[in-house]
Parts: sequence; structure tokens; C-alpha cells
Amino acid sequence: MGYEDTGRERSVDASSAVSAAVLENVFDDPTHGEPGRDRVGVHVFWELLLLAGLAALGWLLWRADPGALRGADLRTLLVDAVGLGLLALAAGLSLRTAVPNLAVGPVAVAAALHYAEQGDRGLAASVGSAVLVAALGGLVLALAVVALQVPAWAASLAGAAGVVVYIERRSAPVLVQGDYNPGRSAGYLFAGFAAVAVLGGLFGAIRAIRRLVGRYRPVADPARRRGALAAVVAALALVGSTVLAALAGVLLAANPPGVVVPTSGLDWTVLAIGVSLLGGTSAYGRRGGVFGTVLAVGLVTVFEAYAPERDWSVSRWAVGGVALGVGLLVTRLVETFGRPRPGSVEKPEPVADGTISSGWSVPRPQPADNWPPTLPTPPAPEPADPWRDPRWEDGPRRWDAGDR
Repeated sequence: MGYEDTGRERSVDASSAVSAAVLENVFDDPTHGEPGRDRVGVHVFWELLLLAGLAALGWLLWRADPGALRGADLRTLLVDAVGLGLLALAAGLSLRTAVPNLAVGPVAVAAALHYAEQGDRGLAASVGSAVLVAALGGLVLALAVVALQVPAWAASLAGAAGVVVYIERRSAPVLVQGDYNPGRSAGYLFAGFAAVAVLGGLFGAIRAIRRLVGRYRPVADPARRRGALAAVVAALALVGSTVLAALAGVLLAANPPGVVVPTSGLDWTVLAIGVSLLGGTSAYGRRGGVFGTVLAVGLVTVFEAYAPERDWSVSRWAVGGVALGVGLLVTRLVETFGRPRPGSVEKPEPVADGTISSGWSVPRPQPADNWPPTLPTPPAPEPADPWRDPRWEDGPRRWDAGDR
């Protein structure tokens, strides 16, 4: 009956009476996390600093060599930025989802070697096979991470070791066999990379997507599982980051066509993660900026072009180490000033107001003090009047019963 269903609803615990506005602010795990909206002011501040640094360094490069920003040199510079940008996107995707992929550098070098050897088969065949192998490797890595619930950095480091074994099978540099020249479409490639990076940052700033992407981020014991949805997001991020790293390797090998030196590729990993952190992505996952990746990639690319103009011999390890060190400081700033403001969530309001007008809810029954209910106490009897005899008023009269 309807009354039985209504009574069943009354057994719900009072703690569930929370307003919809408060539930919207709760983190993905109701018992952990931080309620409220992340603050983005720290990202705006840091990205303005990156823009100022990029403008200053670009002006210095133009003063040292104006030709570096014109013609073929500019196209080569843009393609280098796209290659580094794809690696930074790969690292940033894995960082935002709290599953850092340390194998992006070796995967890029392996893909570059594969393209150098198989480029004469055509762009689609050589690149397609490299992407397919990278996707399968990323899937194996993802299954190991989410099924065993092990740290992604450790599992990806083991995967990187396996890729390095493949790289070390080449003892000499490999001449690129393909004739693909990405410089002819350098502007379109850079515009596509910038669009993907900015759109990804904009979507990542939406609260629901931000919480979904960072759902794998541990909030209590890091060895505890974070649920099926978090596992799916983490797996997709690991596969996507591995594929992006393979595409970056192909692009760097083809710009301009030359030789590919077989190296471990771990220096590319350090540089990619350093650039991603430098752009404002948190090393803990979930948080990140909008334009930071594009600005950080441009800053590092322009610096690598400016250093030879000043006769500076700077290795990729040094650039990556500095970017990584500064990026860790940025992570501390982002985590300190980017988390929700304390006390930003209002107190829960009751759903019902105790009347029928509150919607489908009904008044909650009040607890009974005593059951069965006690009878009311009878009043005390009035004292008898000695001057009043009920026999003279209520009883029958004797003289009426006698003879006359």
C-alpha cells in the first residue's frame, strides 16, 4: 500500500537529508577529498609569468638571429615545438589522471627508430604500425596498473626498461628512409597542437570533468582501489599518453630527415614531465592550467634555439632537470593556492520543513515516550457533608409506604 511505502521512507537515516547544492560540491569520494570548487587564480598568475618569459626570450632570439624566426628555420622551430608539445601532452595527460607514465621518452625514441627504418614503406604503413604497437603496449601497462593496483611510475619504469632493450638492438644511428617533410605543414601542426592543449585545459577546468579526470588520485591509502570508473579513466590515459609519445617520436625523426641516434630516451621523459609541470600541471594529479602547456613548450623550444646563438652547450638532461625542479615548486603553489577555499561550502539544509507543502516528503513521526499510554488520573473525591443525609432526598419516604 501507499502508506507502507511512505513508512519505509521514514527509516532513511537523517544524514541523507542534504541539499543538492552541497552534493554538487562534494568530491568524487563522499568520505574523503575536498568539497568546493578549485581556485584557478594561481594558474592565471603563473601563465602570465610564462607569457612574459616567452616574450622576453623570443625578443632575445630575434636580436641574436632574426633569421631564426623566418622561413625554413621558423618552420623547423615550429615542428620541434609540436614534437616536444606532444610529449608534454602525453606526460601531462598521465599526470592529470594521477598515473605518471615514465615510458614516454623511450617510446618516442623507439617510434623514431621504427619510422627511420620503415619510412620507405609509406607514411600510413610506418606510422600506423608504430601507433598500433604503442597502443597495445599502453594497454598492457594500463592493465598492470589498474588490475594489480600498483604505482604507475613503477610499472611504466619497468615498461621503459623493456623498450630500452628494443632500442639497444641498434648499435649505430639509423638513417631516415622516408621522405615525409612536416615543415611544409608546420603552421597547421602547431595550430592543431595548441588547439588540443588549450581545449584540454578548458575541459579540465570544468568541475565535473576535473573530478572525473582526477578520480584515480589517492585520498587515503594509495594502495586502495578507487573504483571501476577511476580504473577506466586511468587506463585510457595510459594508452593515450603512449600513443602521443609514439607520434611525437615520428615527428621529431622527420624534422628534418636525417639520422636517429639510438638512446635510452629517459632524457626525453625528464624533459616532457618537466615541461608539463612547468606549465602548471600538478605532480599529484587532477589540477592543471589552460594555456600553461603551450607557453611552457614555447619557452623551452625558444631557449633551445637561443642557447647555440650564445655558444652555450646545454644538454637535454640539464634543461629537463631545471624544468622539473621549477615545476615541482609550481606544483607546491598549485596545491596550496589552487585547492578549494576553506569554508566555501554552505551547511546542509533539511529537505523537508515538516508540512505537506514541502513536496513528496511527509512529517517525521515523533518518538513515543510511553507505550501503552497510561490512563488519566481520576480526580480526588469530595469530602462528605455531615448535614446532608441522602436518605431524606434520594431514598423512598417511609410514610408513603405505610397505611393511612
